[in-house]
Amino acid sequence: MNNALITGGTGFIGRHLCADLLADGWRVQVVTRDTAKAASVLPAGAEPVASLSAADPAEAVVNLAGENLADGRWTDARKKEMRESRLRITRELTQTFESWGELPQVLVSGSAVGYYGARGADVLDEMERPGDEFQSELCVAWEQAARRAEGLDVRVCRIRTGIVLDADEGALAKMITPFRFGLGGHFGTGTQYMPWIHIRDEVRAIRFLMDTPTASGAFNLTAPRPATNREFTSVLGKVLHRPSFAWVPGTVLKLMLGEMAHLLLTGQRAIPDALGKAGFKFEFERLEPALADLLER
Repeated sequence: MNNALITGGTGFIGRHLCADLLADGWRVQVVTRDTAKAASVLPAGAEPVASLSAADPAEAVVNLAGENLADGRWTDARKKEMRESRLRITRELTQTFESWGELPQVLVSGSAVGYYGARGADVLDEMERPGDEFQSELCVAWEQAARRAEGLDVRVCRIRTGIVLDADEGALAKMITPFRFGLGGHFGTGTQYMPWIHIRDEVRAIRFLMDTPTASGAFNLTAPRPATNREFTSVLGKVLHRPSFAWVPGTVLKLMLGEMAHLLLTGQRAIPDALGKAGFKFEFERLEPALADLLER
């Protein structure tokens, strides 16, 4: 039986990944600070473990742990925790690998398209430079910590995830409510790009990277056709059969959310060039079929 170790496994993406691996007969260990709570939210069969030292060696490790950037205002204290929560567990993983008798075959480690910063309509593949903003610097440091495992001859894939779409959780779930009341619409100018990906393709891409021995380096986990915020909200309104004429000015978002509003008012036109070259095929390349699949069930 293949053995996977996942950090951040109780999160949105992590739970979907756990379920997918379990369905394929994998043993799944999930590192968590609260094993009782984790047991109540993880799919049946996943094994919560209280620390990395308590985990058995695994062939594949997926590192998704980290404080959610969208869970509140970016105070100095929260910025510090968002950074430390990512770097701490990633550094500990490398130290744990050294203590195992047999190294993992692959480490798939989280990052985000925020790596590139606010770049307007520039088309961004994995070879593009990082930005110079908080979230960019955070992603750079996170990826550097993961790359330490390369020194142990562990294959490392750094996944720069976009906006993961699901009807029940994440950004899309938060957008649906105002649309159902006829209050849906774009943010700011609406020209900022939203590099989206369907949750099934997110999990499929992670599994692909786990299973492909030649895959290593950085990978944008975004659909091949990113949409502007105005385009996204228009298609969402069409799928929900609701208007999308409302508008939230950027100044209002900044007053409500502070610096975090930057995530909504800027974007990245990121494309999955490395995934395509590695041979991955998306189930959902276009936005409307992806939203219809999620929302018309």
